[in-house]
Amino acid sequence: MMANLLDMIATRNREWEQTEDGRVIILQPKFTNKWLAARLLPRMRHPNFRIKLDEFGSWVWLECDGQRTVQEIATSLKTKFGERTEPVCDRLGQFINRLVHYQFLLIEVGR
Repeated sequence: MMANLLDMIATRNREWEQTEDGRVIILQPKFTNKWLAARLLPRMRHPNFRIKLDEFGSWVWLECDGQRTVQEIATSLKTKFGERTEPVCDRLGQFINRLVHYQFLLIEVGR
């Protein structure tokens, strides 16, 4: 039986920064292979790709603290931004799935 995404708990799995205006930038290492990283990263100015999230994505990222279920995050998103997020569950589900696919988030079965 497959678990419902809304019942899952999302946890951030990458380093990140927050800008002065509250936007989130996810830091994705350019090399995950230790051999390549050891040899190439010292020569590079920036060791990470910088993935910039918009207002909604930043809000969701900050809510993914390993405590809240995706359903709780959806409710919080709807409360904060109102109708602009509709259909909230579909959009949030696609966004969370994309972040999980790239291993920016980890999800686990909730309480």
